Amino acid sequence: MGRVYNFSAGPAVLPEEVLRQCANDMMDYKGTGMSVMEMSHRTKMFEDILGRAEADLRELMGIPSNYKVFFVQGGGFQQFAAVPMNLTVNGVADYIDTGNWSNKALKEARKYTDVHVIASSEDKTYTYIPDVSDLSVDENADYVYICQNNTIFGTKYKELPNTKGKTLVADVSSMFLSEPMDVEKYGVIYAGVQKNAGPAGLVAVIVREDLLRDDLPAYVPTMLKWKTQADAGSLYNTPNCWAIYVCGLVFDWIKRTGGLEAMKERNEKKAKVLYDFLDESSMFKGMVVKEYRSLMNIPFVTGDKELDALFCKEADAAGLVNVKGHRVVGGMRASLYNAMPIEGAQRLVEFMKEFERTH
Repeated sequence: MGRVYNFSAGPAVLPEEVLRQCANDMMDYKGTGMSVMEMSHRTKMFEDILGRAEADLRELMGIPSNYKVFFVQGGGFQQFAAVPMNLTVNGVADYIDTGNWSNKALKEARKYTDVHVIASSEDKTYTYIPDVSDLSVDENADYVYICQNNTIFGTKYKELPNTKGKTLVADVSSMFLSEPMDVEKYGVIYAGVQKNAGPAGLVAVIVREDLLRDDLPAYVPTMLKWKTQADAGSLYNTPNCWAIYVCGLVFDWIKRTGGLEAMKERNEKKAKVLYDFLDESSMFKGMVVKEYRSLMNIPFVTGDKELDALFCKEADAAGLVNVKGHRVVGGMRASLYNAMPIEGAQRLVEFMKEFERTH
């Protein structure tokens, strides 16, 4: 069987040339006679892999020198706890609830700090981003938290919230490296890489240096202290060496194919293919208010659960896999990450047109 078009929201599609490079290096990485998966993280060879990955990520995102970059395990869920553990000083945090992951994050944060939900789109099933231009930010808030792109519901912030001078923390997992970002507008950025930058099992964390603290509460585990990880350069314990290596290849691929501006342009073209069809279709409907649509994750429905199930089954048989929507919302979802070629979006729309014609 040949390669399919994989629309999974994560773990997700990777660039084919990266996969081929991984296969080429699997048994013997650069004449070492071993795979990166067998290599000690304390060797000069792996430190070079790690150093290149960080340097390329810094270059791609324009990360200033006063921000630390480190790679950790535990997924986004672990950062839900790490954020309040590392940033709580006054005991207050403001959260904007725009979907499943921000909602889970604020519930986790409540174990460690007093959480205020200062805006939410729950009233309309998270199909839009609330007005964040003039929020009631608590004067004692240690930070303001957002999930910038909502993987399940398919929404994205078009403008960052006015935090009234408070530290902005953003989970950018499902839009990571899909477009340029002004890192200096954030205090903390983190991303599970399995959606747009590498295999599952790794989180990239970017933290402004003044937010790295030694004086954390005694209950904070050593492994969840950002300063521990930053000071050790991602090597406090054995990291996910293989995932870091693959991410490094993806970072290099993005650089060689035009950088983040080029990624954004290609992602806009791919999304337009699908959104244009959804806007004119008599069967399929998008689920998001137009001005808040994500470029990465596009949910849609027919309005009939049986038809939705049939569509997913027939799409899978046609090599258009993982289009079933998240269990929270049902329907379908197409994730159009960086490595998805525009031909994938075009092929999906062709299939949708035929399905509409025959059903």
